[in-house]
Order: sequence, then C-alpha cells, then structure tokens
Amino acid sequence: MSKWTIHYLVRIQFLGFRYSGWQKQPGVKTIHGMVDNTIRYVVGDQEYKTLGCSRTDAKVSAEDYAFELFLTEDIDPDNFLIAFNQNLPGDIRAFSIDRIDSSFNIIQDAKVKEYHYHFTFGGKPHPFMASEMAIFPDTLDVNLMMEAAQLFTGAHNFRRYVNKPSADIQFEREILHSELILSKEPNTRLEELPHCVFKVSGNGFMRYQVRLMAGTIVAVGRGEWTLDDVKASLLPDKEESLPWVAPASGLRLYRISFE
Repeated sequence: MSKWTIHYLVRIQFLGFRYSGWQKQPGVKTIHGMVDNTIRYVVGDQEYKTLGCSRTDAKVSAEDYAFELFLTEDIDPDNFLIAFNQNLPGDIRAFSIDRIDSSFNIIQDAKVKEYHYHFTFGGKPHPFMASEMAIFPDTLDVNLMMEAAQLFTGAHNFRRYVNKPSADIQFEREILHSELILSKEPNTRLEELPHCVFKVSGNGFMRYQVRLMAGTIVAVGRGEWTLDDVKASLLPDKEESLPWVAPASGLRLYRISFE
C-alpha cells in the first residue's frame, strides 16, 4: 500500500526563458526543481512528492501546466496556494489546487493538450519580446503559412516531426485542431511587426513535434517548402527528420485537460 494518502492537482503558469525545462537535472535551474524547493519551504518537515504532466524543453513556457502533489498528511489547500505563490519566483505562478482521487494518473489521464507557438517576422522588435516569442528577420507569406497550418489537422504519420524517437514510439498521431492566426492584441513592443500564433491541439505530442511543425510553417512562409511538400512529409514512407526546429522561446503549453 502506498504511503501517499493525500493527492492534489496543482495548476501553474510559468515563463520558461531562464529555465532548462520542467524536468529536474543536475547543475541547472528547472521549473520542477524550483517548485519542489518552494513546497519544501511551505510544508516544512512533511514528506511529499511531485509529478508533472509532461516534460518541457528549455525556455518553453506554460499558461496551464499541471503537477500532482502527493502527501502523507492533509493540508489547507487555500493556505497552501497563498504560501506557495508568496515564495515562488515572479516567473512562476500557481492558480489552482484541487483534491483528487488516488486512482488519478496525471500522465495517462491527460486527454487533450493545446500548444500555442508565438512568433513575429520582418524586423527587430523590442528585446524584451525575446523571452515571449520567436523572432524571424525574414519576410514571410502569412496566407501560405495559414494554409500550411491547416494541413496538419487530422490523423497523419509524424515520423519526420520528432527528434531521436524511441524504438516503440507511435508516429501516427491525430491533430484535433491546427491553425495560424494573426493576433489583434495591441503590443507596442512589437514595433508594429505582426504577431503570429500557431495553435495546435491533440491527444499527445512527441519531442520537438510542435516546434518542428512551427518550423515547417515558417519554411513555407519563406518559400523553402511548398504546400505539397508539407503534405508529402506526413506520409508514412518518409523517415528523415526535418531540419527546422523552431526556437523554444516561442512555444507555450496553453491548456491541458484531463479525463
């Protein structure tokens, strides 16, 4: 029988620019490491464990990330949330905590993940934007990029859209929604440059998959690839990985939903 008798689902937001991803790693600053150190301060001597819903690459951010908090004794969730936020750094924020059943599996019960990839192009915005989006100096064809983004919707073979796949990985993935939009939110730091957002959702994504999809869209916008090239890249007879991994700073986990 597990010693962990109390389970909470905690949802957080973070700006990932100065972190080496979620997963703990020796000698580098990670979101998981910062979360665990803060929880230790908040709960004192009580035993605890945390498990994240997924890994993230270095510099990737999240609007809605979730981790499970395992405890041996119960806590006041409202007081915990206040103390947790008071002691987290300014680029990490917890926004909810909910009691969950011990049968909940944060990895297997994740139903849909939605990612947004933010970028601008055609010039140099304010330097502060580098932490929030990718910046491409080229002139890009927005209409072509919008068409390219729509081609990912549906079930396809994403063998070319993964980095160093394991032997048992499943390349067939279903993309529930895929589109590229021009954001209308005012942002003076963009210096009147366009703000593009690639929105994609699905049941699960492989390592670098969304960044490779975003990079492919940009390649179409540059004229390096055609829409037919994108269609061909999703066929099962293609094996070599694509060369354009879009910069990590533009990627955000926007939403995750559970069964």
